Amino acid sequence: MNEKEEKLRQLFEELRGDKKLPLQESNLVFGEGDINCSIMFVGEAPGQRENELKRPFVGRSGQLLDKLLGEIGWKRENVYITNIVKRRPPENRDPSEEEIEAYKPYLARQIEIINPKIIAPLGRFSMNYFLPFAKISRDQGKIFETGGRLIYPLFHPAAALRATTVLNELRESFKRLPDVILGKIKEETLTLNAKKKEVKRASPDVPQAKLF
Repeated sequence: MNEKEEKLRQLFEELRGDKKLPLQESNLVFGEGDINCSIMFVGEAPGQRENELKRPFVGRSGQLLDKLLGEIGWKRENVYITNIVKRRPPENRDPSEEEIEAYKPYLARQIEIINPKIIAPLGRFSMNYFLPFAKISRDQGKIFETGGRLIYPLFHPAAALRATTVLNELRESFKRLPDVILGKIKEETLTLNAKKKEVKRASPDVPQAKLF
């Protein structure tokens, strides 16, 4: 076991032992994939299937995620996949602000250990963790930079399963991912400060579909 694997193992054990965290009635879904990846996908919270298997994105949303990865020649095992909230909220409801706040420090440490070049938040809750001012309908598929890391927000696959237009936009954004990693679209990268200075009327948010 190398140093990175050991640090992740220790983080997992710490998470599992932290009984103050909310949603203790659900299984811990830590994350999986290539810990030396260039890109890390961060969802919002596990669903029923994820809770059963203790793996992220293995339900219908996960199947779509796998398909979109395959369309650009990638495999699931080539990336790392996790969520902000590491346990399933009851009835698959959206994670609450309190739940997100409770699990955020663990996600921050997970990111620090894995150290991906790019983070791709899936859905508005995950996106707003990294980009609090952003709107998913306006900013998905755009490139941001914060803390020396690129953030590439994407629609949650669950929303794409419910709306063809969202699916088409998500598919187009996935097609750009290889070029984002290779740095071929650097000229489009927006810093947080530059983005905050933009005077731009925001388009309405795409309603967040039930996640699972």
